[in-house]
Amino acid sequence: MAEDYDRIQNLADQRGIFFPAAEIHGSLAGFWDFGHTGSNIRRKIVELWRRDIVRGLGSIEMDGCIILPKQVFQASGHLKSFADPVVLCTKCKKSYRADKVVEDVLKTEIPEAMPSEKFDEMIKDNNIKCPSCKGSLGKTDKFNMMIGVTAGVVAEGYNAYLRPETCQSIFASFMKLVKTSRVSLPLPISQVGKSFRNEISPRQSLLRSREFTQMETEIFFNPKKIDECPDFDSVKDYKLKMKLLSEKDVKDMTVEEVYTKKIVSGKSIAYYLAVCQKFFEHCGIPVEKMRFRELEDDARAFYSKETWDFEVLTSTGWLELVANNYRTDYDLKSHSDVSGTDLSITEDEEKFVPHVWEISMGLDRTFYAVFESALGERDGKPLLSLPRYLAPYDAVVLPLVRKDGVDDKARGAFNLIKLDFDVKYDEKQSIGKRYLIYDELGVPLAVTIDYDSLEKNDCTIRDRDTAKQKRVQISELPEILARMKKGEDIFND
Repeated sequence: MAEDYDRIQNLADQRGIFFPAAEIHGSLAGFWDFGHTGSNIRRKIVELWRRDIVRGLGSIEMDGCIILPKQVFQASGHLKSFADPVVLCTKCKKSYRADKVVEDVLKTEIPEAMPSEKFDEMIKDNNIKCPSCKGSLGKTDKFNMMIGVTAGVVAEGYNAYLRPETCQSIFASFMKLVKTSRVSLPLPISQVGKSFRNEISPRQSLLRSREFTQMETEIFFNPKKIDECPDFDSVKDYKLKMKLLSEKDVKDMTVEEVYTKKIVSGKSIAYYLAVCQKFFEHCGIPVEKMRFRELEDDARAFYSKETWDFEVLTSTGWLELVANNYRTDYDLKSHSDVSGTDLSITEDEEKFVPHVWEISMGLDRTFYAVFESALGERDGKPLLSLPRYLAPYDAVVLPLVRKDGVDDKARGAFNLIKLDFDVKYDEKQSIGKRYLIYDELGVPLAVTIDYDSLEKNDCTIRDRDTAKQKRVQISELPEILARMKKGEDIFND
């Protein structure tokens, strides 16, 4: 499994898919840049999220500021409670997350929200030493992960912070959006954007970084209507992968079963879990590698009444991609108290503060899981079999040679499709080498222009996954690419 992780890192670096930010200056741990291929794949994942989650749930979307005033995080509780357990080596002075140090030794998951005294007890009882120098570890402390900034002239301290999650923008803007969006509850509000956390020890490349992108949807609803879900019947027989606290193994349970057996808080919650899992199926991740893991009380965030972490099995183990949280009315009440603004809603002649169900996805981790799931081999060479709608390019146009008008003909074919599709033109190296490179990058279709193309106005199209080839007219390329993106088989007409 570790080999898969190394293959991804090597391929990503070799092809410039992602790499450390400001690498020529030594970079900072936990910050990453994405090259043209990585950026395109991420954009396609966001487009799929907008289709399945935003439009699928009838959500409205906003784009909030990444720097917010201190009062926002007083209201959210982050200044007081947003902390990870940290332990310092008394010898080499290196710092570590206490839960990860214990996990690495005991080979079992440790809740990060455990009291500091419990970590100290586990470290002592298991004689856990510093991973670097084998020195003794000190007492566990709590380290606040907020990254503070100053806006304007400030005498001392911070008056603003980089947001640690995108949802606080949504909560702070809730009433403005309600009054201007002309929609009723339940009201899903979505946002994609950067968040920042001062991780103690960033590691495993994209999986634990200090700057990351979230795709979040906060669904505001009347708690008395949690069992009202008009679209429930469309998914009631769909099977969810559920890892319950009371069960050792993952169970296949229909959405209806999850609701009727009161596994979740209500009918709408079961529906939202189905929407979440379906999205990752569309990302190309095998359903047998998925699970919704129920979190125990001391592992849930302090604001959550119910949490289901959506996890995917990767070469690094089970990786959390989504936090599904029932945040109750905590957020709107807190922001209302601190700001003095009434954030209640009147519905059916009753005034109340809406409750919130959260679907908080990490784009970077999703990108990694999609990448690993798609990476395979053909004839000993890397092959990235991404779903076609997530591929960085729909096609690459390849002239056989750079002379005799073949390259001009190829440019003409490229110009024919470049405005309506994501395509790339490449004339460097041999045609065989170029095929291998774009198979590695996950491009589903290669369009080759050769000498015959000059007379017949045709080209060869080649399939990434099967290496099948077929001659078609250049004028047919727009229709062929459109059909390919719909999932049609364009090689067996």
